[in-house]
Formats: sequence, C-alpha cells, structure tokens
Amino acid sequence: MRHNKFFQTTFILLIGGLITKILGFIIKIIYTRFIGEAGLGLYMLVFPTYSLLLTIAQLGLPIAISKLVAEERQSSQKIVFSIIPVMIGLNILVIVTMIFVSPFIADVLLKQSDATGLLIACALTLPFISLSSILKGYFYGKQKMMPHTVSNILEQIVRLILIILIIPFLLEINLIVTLIGLILLNIVSEIVSIIVFLFFLPKKFVIKKDDIKPDGETIKEIARVSLPTVSSRFIGNVGYFFEPIILTNLLLWSGYSAQYVLLQYGIYNGYVLGILLLPSFFSMAISSSLVPEISKFFSAKNMVMVKRRCKQALGLSLLVGLTLSSIIFIFTEELLAIIFNTSSGITYIKVLAPVFVLFYIEGPLISILQAIGKAKISMKITLYGIIIKLVVMAILSLCQIGIYSLIIAEIVNILFVVGFNYKNVRKFIY
Repeated sequence: MRHNKFFQTTFILLIGGLITKILGFIIKIIYTRFIGEAGLGLYMLVFPTYSLLLTIAQLGLPIAISKLVAEERQSSQKIVFSIIPVMIGLNILVIVTMIFVSPFIADVLLKQSDATGLLIACALTLPFISLSSILKGYFYGKQKMMPHTVSNILEQIVRLILIILIIPFLLEINLIVTLIGLILLNIVSEIVSIIVFLFFLPKKFVIKKDDIKPDGETIKEIARVSLPTVSSRFIGNVGYFFEPIILTNLLLWSGYSAQYVLLQYGIYNGYVLGILLLPSFFSMAISSSLVPEISKFFSAKNMVMVKRRCKQALGLSLLVGLTLSSIIFIFTEELLAIIFNTSSGITYIKVLAPVFVLFYIEGPLISILQAIGKAKISMKITLYGIIIKLVVMAILSLCQIGIYSLIIAEIVNILFVVGFNYKNVRKFIY
C-alpha cells in the first residue's frame, strides 16, 4: 500500500509538473518575445534578489510543514495556523526593508537604476507566495498531490491569460512598467493557487479567526526542522544574489560594457538555463515525494525501504536527466529557435548540457539528507559550493573570457555539490 502511495503521489506530481512546465514555457516564450533581450536582461538581473527574498519570506516552511504533518505527532491544523501570523509579520518586515534598500541594490550593486521599481514589485508578491507555500506543505505532508497539481496548472493558466491581455498595453507605456507589471501578475496567480488549496481542505479543517495565533511549542518544532532546511537554500540564494553583482562589477572593471553584461547575463539565465532546466520538473516531483516518504520509513527504522526509495529516486532522476540532456545537446539550435526564436546561447548550452545530467539528482540527494535529519550537512556542502563558485567566477572574470567565467564556475559548483551530497547519502544510509 505504501509502495503504491509513493508512486501514485510521484506520478501525480510528474503529470502536473509536465503540464505546468509546458504552460510555463509557453508563458516564457510569450513574455520574452514581448520584452526582447534588453528587457530579459534586466528581468534576469533582479531575479537573484527575488529568489533570495522568496527564501527569506518562506523560511523553508513547505518542507518543514510537510515533514511534521507526515509524522502525525500533533494536529495538522495547529501546525498550519501557528505559523501564519509569523509568516505575515516576516513578510511585512521584508517589504518595508526592500522599499528602503532597493535604490541601493539597483544603483550601487547592480549598476542599473531602472531595477529599483522591479525590486519593490518583487517584495510585494511575497505574502501571497508564502501563504500558498504553507498550504502546499500541508498537502505534501498528507501526501495529497492533486491540490498542488491543480493549483499549479490553474495558476499558470491565469498567468498566461493575464500576460496575453495586459502586457501589450503596458508595453505602450514603457519597458520598465511592463516588467513591473509582469512581476505583479504573480499576486493574482498566487491568489488563485490559495483559493484552490482552500477548496481542497478537509471539511473538519474549519478556519476560525481565533485559531490563527502562534503556539510557542509548535513554532519551535517547525523552526527545528525549517531553519536547517532553509539555511541550505538561503546560502544558495545569497550566492545567487551576489552572482550578478560580482560578475557585473568585475567584468566592467575588466573592460566589458554594461550592455554586454546585461545582454549576456539575460541570455544565460533566460535562454540557456531555460532550456537546460527542462527536465527539472521530474527531479522536483521526486524530491517533493521523497521527504514525507523517507521521513516515515526512517523514523520507523525501516532502512530497507529507505534504501529502496533512494535507489528508485536517484535512478529515475539520472535516467530522465541523461535522456533529456542528450536531446538538448543534439538539438540545441532547433530548441532555441522553436522556443525562444533565437540562436543566442547555443555554445553555452553545448558546454553545460553534459554536466547538467548530474544537476538533476541534486534535488533528490538534498531531500534525502533533509528527510533523515541531516539538513545541516547539506547546508554546509551548499555553503562550500557557493563559496567555491563565487571565487572561481571572480578569478575567471579577470581573465577576459566574458560570461564563460560564470559558466565554468557553475560546472565546478555542480560537480562539488552533487559529489559530496552523494558521498554523505551513502555514508548515512548504506
């Protein structure tokens, strides 16, 4: 029965992930053609900051709530309601902070004053994304993946419709307003996601105003799980935050133009990673299913099933990653032309595709370590990987090889992080 449950939840997430990925790509195709390479460069330049803000605002709640709900040691309703006030307070603090520091980040760090409005827009979306993530964690813990799948699909459909209807009108004003509007559309799509999650809540899950209050013991329990978990993501996103800052400043110092940096960084993050991350929905689906599944087996000391799930998850991720990476490597030019109507980034993809086979097992490896209570080890590996990546990128940025300094640093990071995470999974499980 448990065997069927794992594959059933994974299958639902895979189908939902595939549909969501297709819709996401359609959305990306449309908005990249609307905003062009200049708009894409600016959008991608603020994206690392957006990722860092999301990590701070969510605090690793989906995985923590998923783990605690799956263990069934206390009321699921109490877990969810205890964290909502904390989340709201944290998000308000982040928004206020960003209103004051956005000009500094844009002007001084990113060297793009036009990014100020985009950064503030990013902050305004955080409360809606955070609330959605709490509900998502609840359903993950219950191993009910249909709500997550339906919400993701409807969220993308709504976003697609809004982009088609609204972005052309915003373009008539100017590019910056268009990019701000593109970011703020996430608020509407996240509201749709929240409504879907509320619809799927069980009838006994009655929401009362008095229930939405923090419980000290529950919050401590959530923090015990979430803080080590979010530390890994936080470190990764801090590194991602500094990536364009270091790259921009050092390449400018080496003699490259601001236009070159903006354009090539946009191509790398928008087109290159857009293609290379195509198979990521598969490893994300497996990673989401692994945490509650392995948590239960590990707490029950059923190491036979823990090992079996690890082998299945890593084997499937590697097989799909290898197959799709090969297709991407062979048909790079065709994929870029069909999806983005461009030829920019072909060489970058050819260099990265073979190494990205390993990237697709990174998520499952991290999920395994989190599920067996070894999130701190994963966090340290991520920290060392980020430091190595930034140091390598900084050194190579001074060697007149342009954006290849980032590409080579990415390869080094993937090899290091995947290698050491795999070593620790073998150490603690086999």
